[in-house]
Amino acid sequence: MIKKIIKKALGISNINCSRVGTQNEATRITWLEATLKKIPNGSRLLDAGAGEQQFKKFCGHLNYVSQDFAQYKPEELNKGLQMDKWDYGKLDIISDIAAIPEQDASFDAIMCTEVFEHIINPRDAVKEFSRLLKKDGYLIITAPFCSLTHFAPYHFYTGFNKYFYETSLKENGFEILEMTPNGNFFEFVAQELRRIPSTADKYCNGYASADKLEIDKTLQILEKYSKQDKGSSEFLCFGYHVFAKKI
Repeated sequence: MIKKIIKKALGISNINCSRVGTQNEATRITWLEATLKKIPNGSRLLDAGAGEQQFKKFCGHLNYVSQDFAQYKPEELNKGLQMDKWDYGKLDIISDIAAIPEQDASFDAIMCTEVFEHIINPRDAVKEFSRLLKKDGYLIITAPFCSLTHFAPYHFYTGFNKYFYETSLKENGFEILEMTPNGNFFEFVAQELRRIPSTADKYCNGYASADKLEIDKTLQILEKYSKQDKGSSEFLCFGYHVFAKKI
């Protein structure tokens, strides 16, 4: 999710004993920047569900095209996690992500980051990406493995396991070149533990500062186990980073 809503929700400024559970977004952004560099210069890239187009800055070597349905208004519903403000800026295409008004095979690459949980029929989006991509074109996807209600009312799925990608991408003519888990079980639990102060403030009688010590102790335990981790990402992680090719 976007950095400012993550920091607010996780209360990172209030719990500083370790970094465990805080690197979800930073790891994803680093991966996206590196992966976008693999796309050949001059390629026409579609940023599907571009939102505020935060990753356009990594696409200077590409012919960048932004698309979104452009209907999210955070002031309309105070449920779950919401942005304080939202500005789509100037989008190139405003449409349903599963019905983008472009010709077949009109893009060399497509990027879709943290969007699938906001699509009613994500398999339809995969099918549309297959239509829009040229042969040997690249597809970049990130989405949560498990997520809380955010950007309501446009939040339809809590997340996506690796098996969703293996099945839906193969069905639509893609070869997965890379599928990397972000984080692990202990990192995920730590991330949610860090939400206790803001969640207690919103949904309970407030957060008791005396509980901070207990949270800090638990975070230290989770950090220890995370450093020893040997594959718990298959059980739970922040999400998967997927790089695929249209074959």
